[in-house]
Amino acid sequence: MPLAFDPRLDNTGSMPIHDFNAERLYIDSPMKADVAVSCASDKAHYLLNVLRLKAGDAILIFNGRDGEWRARLTDVAKRRCSLVPEEQVRGQENGPDLVYLFAPVKRSRLDYMVQKAVELGASQLQPVFTRRTIAERVNLERMRANAVEAAEQCGILRVPEVSEPVQLKAMLDSWDAGRRIIFCDEAADQADPVAILGRLNPGPMAVLIGPEGGFAPEERDALNVQAFTTPIPLGPRIMRADTAAVAALALVNAVVGDWKKRD
Repeated sequence: MPLAFDPRLDNTGSMPIHDFNAERLYIDSPMKADVAVSCASDKAHYLLNVLRLKAGDAILIFNGRDGEWRARLTDVAKRRCSLVPEEQVRGQENGPDLVYLFAPVKRSRLDYMVQKAVELGASQLQPVFTRRTIAERVNLERMRANAVEAAEQCGILRVPEVSEPVQLKAMLDSWDAGRRIIFCDEAADQADPVAILGRLNPGPMAVLIGPEGGFAPEERDALNVQAFTTPIPLGPRIMRADTAAVAALALVNAVVGDWKKRD
């Protein structure tokens, strides 16, 4: 007897990576079949007044730990509602072990930088203050909100950790030498960055992007003397910090990250 058609399957019979037609919502609560999850007021407002869902409507939910679930809206009132997970549609995926280190930039460009880092698989977002960093403060809650929004929109199941800012020197002094830092150095010899990365062994990585004015000479010296750092150039043109972030993260993913097919 033939199996019933499952609309979630593609034409190869495999589950798709992500249903791009479905609404997704991040809910920071444990998820288990048939166990209702109460929605905070902001989530309830979004579900009821923005998406205009009603009792019995379905939405995909995830928490970064328990995979992705199809859930039904229930217990609907004026300013509250609950979601009941019915079926896990995807198991949890963790992605590459890739920390994104960056000198903070102005707000709108920082929003863009955070969103793209999430899309490119960063597992942790770490602001790093350098001598030439222009931004004096970092709004961590805004960063977290941007990270969640990027994960919701792009079908990602992991929301990266957002860490407290740290000074560059303090970071280097306490760094775990088992995690290599790939830092983008505009003063590096114009060698082939793909060839440089290709000589590295896969493993825990971090990508460091400096401030708009570049690293100060003493900071570059402090980075270059570490056994756990690898400088790479990003071509003959000077890029803005947010552009350099996308270029560097893409390079690392393609050469030593989870874009590269393993035998």
